[in-house]
Amino acid sequence: MIKWSGKPTIRVRNTMGQRLEEFKPLKPGIVRMYVCGPTVYDYTHIGHARTYVAFDAIKRYLVLRGYHVIHVQNITDIDDKIINRAQRENRDWREIVDEYSRDYFDMLKKLNIKVHIHPRVTEHIKEIIDFIQGLIDKGYAYVAPSGSVYFNVDAYPEYGSLSGRFHPEDWRQEEDVLREKKNPYDFALWKAWKPGEPYWEAPWGRGRPGWHIECSVMSSRYLGEQFDIHGGGQDLIFPHHENEKAQSEAYFSKKPWVKYWLHTGYLTIRGEKMSKSLGNIIPFREAAKKWNPSVLRMWLLSAHYRTQLDFSEESLAQAEANLRRIRGTVSELARMLERATPEGRISDDELKAIEDTSHAYLEFHEAMSNDFNTAAALASILKLTRLVNSTIIPGEYYTAGMLALRLYEEFNSVFSVIDDVLYGSAAPGGETVEKLIELIVSVRQELRKRRIYDIADSIRSELSQLGIRLYDHPGGKTTWRIE
Repeated sequence: MIKWSGKPTIRVRNTMGQRLEEFKPLKPGIVRMYVCGPTVYDYTHIGHARTYVAFDAIKRYLVLRGYHVIHVQNITDIDDKIINRAQRENRDWREIVDEYSRDYFDMLKKLNIKVHIHPRVTEHIKEIIDFIQGLIDKGYAYVAPSGSVYFNVDAYPEYGSLSGRFHPEDWRQEEDVLREKKNPYDFALWKAWKPGEPYWEAPWGRGRPGWHIECSVMSSRYLGEQFDIHGGGQDLIFPHHENEKAQSEAYFSKKPWVKYWLHTGYLTIRGEKMSKSLGNIIPFREAAKKWNPSVLRMWLLSAHYRTQLDFSEESLAQAEANLRRIRGTVSELARMLERATPEGRISDDELKAIEDTSHAYLEFHEAMSNDFNTAAALASILKLTRLVNSTIIPGEYYTAGMLALRLYEEFNSVFSVIDDVLYGSAAPGGETVEKLIELIVSVRQELRKRRIYDIADSIRSELSQLGIRLYDHPGGKTTWRIE
């Protein structure tokens, strides 16, 4: 029999040192999570979706395990890329922001991603200015003759500890302004105003925030001087997150500023990283025209969040097939449970089905507790689906079926791909259609009893073309599902 000792301890692999360690939030029962959101100068693409879905699943699993999670995901609405696009298209920069923010929110809605707080840079300028002034006062930043403000990396001895870059030659950044920086690796906190650009007034002159400072300010504004999880894509480790860590620990004089740094792996196309230079960017809005958002979400969670995920028609087709199989099984399981009744004595065969279902339940939680391994968690659900189809439904095992349904509900609380099936809106036409299908199935069973197989087979074929699959079991029993 399975040895059950409660749900396993959650462990995470921290980017900071690549350690696998027990997850313990700074405040018991509360998890504060910040995820770097989009710079809204272009359409969101499937690489963005990969990161946002991954952290949504992480949040959902933590909630399933009883934590209260506060999820903050920023919007960068002032940046060089936004200004450059506005100037190139002869448009107001705010129009650019509005257009691509709408696209971003549409993606979140389609993928069923819920974010609690969406702070925007332009709504936090005062806090950013105060933060920069604090760094100047503490000796970590300096004002250049142009009016720009830079962080003095030499003043922070732990620089490079997040990314594992410990040689100053590996720190070089923002080399277009080398002449006014003390060091080639210092980075901008405030960018001096140039004609034609938007600006805000600051003690050191007109300008706008640098990229890195915004996340330090907005995360601490809503989550406090220290918080639990900081997430983003792997490409943000250096320089963005390295710079955030340096300026935040310098400002707050607290370590660690973030307890767990988590990063998603690259999304590739035929083995190549998506990039504008290669012309292989796939906007989410285009992908969603071909693939149902639930299929996209299923595919994005079919790999561990830290691993590389390759886009291909074959992998998406497999995700679609897996989702169809799970949806159909859950729908049929629910109908079986309506028909079946609890037995006073459970048979040995059902006891075996209960044990196998319990194994799948434990495997699901062990996978999700091992650094949120959605790939292994999905494998446990596919194993459960085979068990339900081969044993639980044909045997009409009520107790095993209820346990299986519970696991499907917990799976969906993380993956969020079968809400409609579980909560009653999946069957087109509802109860009337179900009764009609049951009537057709019973007519077909009578035809088979009378050995009129040609008409019975024709009925099965026609129903299959409508997406209604029939399954004939030993003893003359037939079950069905909508796929």
